[in-house]
Amino acid sequence: MGKLYFGDNLDILRTEIKDESIDLIYLDPPFNSKRDYNLLFKMPKGHVSDAQITAFDDTWHWGEQAEREFAKLIHHPNTDISEMIQALRCFLKESDMMAYLVMMGSRLSELLHTQTKLLCKPLATR
Repeated sequence: MGKLYFGDNLDILRTEIKDESIDLIYLDPPFNSKRDYNLLFKMPKGHVSDAQITAFDDTWHWGEQAEREFAKLIHHPNTDISEMIQALRCFLKESDMMAYLVMMGSRLSELLHTQTKLLCKPLATR
């Protein structure tokens, strides 16, 4: 209680969160908008500055990380997850949307052991 974690939430879910330790998760992930989101800075007097940095990139591509996470999902003890992700790959192949679904599937499967209620926006763009 009272901890703030910074980093990839998949790593945090796998290493830091104890079983049945969370009551509610509000999940507001990137939605494959294919955009970069920037953090804008302001001048000391509140004026907008041209200075900015990329906060996160909401573009997903099939690659080594997606392949590794897919392999973990198909060996997941919950056979429904394994069957669904394999069916999706047969249909979507190694596409950007499949990479996004694998990313989301990995994180959602980690939440299964927490006995949580999950609130999540129900869409992905494109």
